[in-house]
Amino acid sequence: MRLNYQATGPEDAPVVLLGSSLGTTHAMWAPQLDALSERFRVIAFDHRGHGDSDAPDGPYAIEDLGGDVIELLNELLIERASYVGISIGGAVGLWLAENAPDRFHRFALLCPPAYPAAGAQMWTDRAAQVRAEGTKAIVEPTLTRWFLPEYAAAHPTEVEIIRQQLLTTSPEGYAACCEALGAMDLRPALADITAPVLLVITESDASVPPETVIPLAAQIPGAHLEILEDAAHLVTYSHPEQINKLLLTHLT
Repeated sequence: MRLNYQATGPEDAPVVLLGSSLGTTHAMWAPQLDALSERFRVIAFDHRGHGDSDAPDGPYAIEDLGGDVIELLNELLIERASYVGISIGGAVGLWLAENAPDRFHRFALLCPPAYPAAGAQMWTDRAAQVRAEGTKAIVEPTLTRWFLPEYAAAHPTEVEIIRQQLLTTSPEGYAACCEALGAMDLRPALADITAPVLLVITESDASVPPETVIPLAAQIPGAHLEILEDAAHLVTYSHPEQINKLLLTHLT
């Protein structure tokens, strides 16, 4: 399984992996790259079925997505790294924290789903819709959940960048990742996580509601929870200064 990635920062610096949101590519981390690359070797990658990564037929499982990250570490001869993920990238991070603790130092997980809070059928239906109509069918509702109206109105260029990523995502890859989200439940092993974990959520996240993430902080030993106001799901784009400060503090 070949994952596409972009590497920035000093080659001899500690490594940080960046796992992106459903329907986006590694390019969504542009607001973080300069800040992180000053101190870290940053590997921003595309999940399977996204960007220029391989897109096998689905369904996928969260184990597949997490296993791809381990394969990428092996390919790059990286023994241990830290991991930052948002949305489905955050779910992948939870799986890695539970299943590959020897390969990671720290985790920063932004708006991470641990289970299908809205029910598995929602993800099954969305996968079927995208296979039938393409990702264009879900773009506008997704952007409405990801950005507050005032941010979208004031930053049309940034929103357009994300729109284009959604539009160009493989329908099969997107749908198969939906099926992975619908089938997973990472809650039973949360208490086994040993790495330091930062959880970041937003008050106005309609994609991964804060009330579904807040309990995770009590179940993950030593987890630190940050709740950002006046922000929706794609907080890395809308609030980069706050996110970058939190990431640098946690990862350093």
